Amino acid sequence: MDIDIVSVFPDYFEVLNLSLLGKAQHKGLVQVEAHDLRNWTHDVHHSVDDTPVGGGAGMVMKPEVWAECLDDLLHLAPVEDASTLEKPETPNEETVLIFPNPSAPLFTQADATELAGKKHLVFGCGRYEGYDARIPEYYRLQGVDVREYSIGDYVLNGGEVAVSAMIEAITRLMPGFMGNHESIVEESYTGENALLEHYQYTKPATWRGLAVPEVLLSGDHGKVDRFRRDEALAKTTRIRPDLIEALDCHALDKKDRKELMELGWNVSGDHPRRHTK
Repeated sequence: MDIDIVSVFPDYFEVLNLSLLGKAQHKGLVQVEAHDLRNWTHDVHHSVDDTPVGGGAGMVMKPEVWAECLDDLLHLAPVEDASTLEKPETPNEETVLIFPNPSAPLFTQADATELAGKKHLVFGCGRYEGYDARIPEYYRLQGVDVREYSIGDYVLNGGEVAVSAMIEAITRLMPGFMGNHESIVEESYTGENALLEHYQYTKPATWRGLAVPEVLLSGDHGKVDRFRRDEALAKTTRIRPDLIEALDCHALDKKDRKELMELGWNVSGDHPRRHTK
């Protein structure tokens, strides 16, 4: 996979050369390159922003600078009058252009899984009051698969933190990235009927007076699996009940349904619902 990142602070992404992602780049599984948006400016001040049309506080990133940069990275010729273009029914399936945006849909594990199968990802890091809204519109008209994602209900100073999080979530799902692929199979949000992951423990069995659950020391793998499954159901009920509500009751086994009923769920329908008093 090739990953291009556009930012006014490209040095921020030196962190991606560390740990597993750094090893994956060394092995040739993924290539990450950060580009300085100011390299595509032509004025003496290397300006990438201007005042908002219609007034208001802050500055907005200029479309002409972004377009020169993205045209180069996406290997597209400029179109002088994009209003004459019609958006293709099917965008390019190999390349995805991604902009973090706090007003966009939430980035999920399902998105990370899908994007892990792409050949080329281009990330654009907004700053100031964001980027001109015509930028994603223009590239959609060009047939580019453009996505805008939020990583949570809060606002950051720029897109760099969000892009780093998305890249890590995506690349770790690529074949060969993790030393032990099994370590991601039971993670939180993984799979169609996703739950939060059960709690994890290591040695010693008792630490500062706190003991790990005794069943984990039993050596009975069936009991351990059931304990962890019940713990995941209870943890998800407490922290993310919306995930329980999304479960398919028909895909749950008898023990799952029993545990959920004990946790206060009605599992007689298509999806679990809280018991009403």
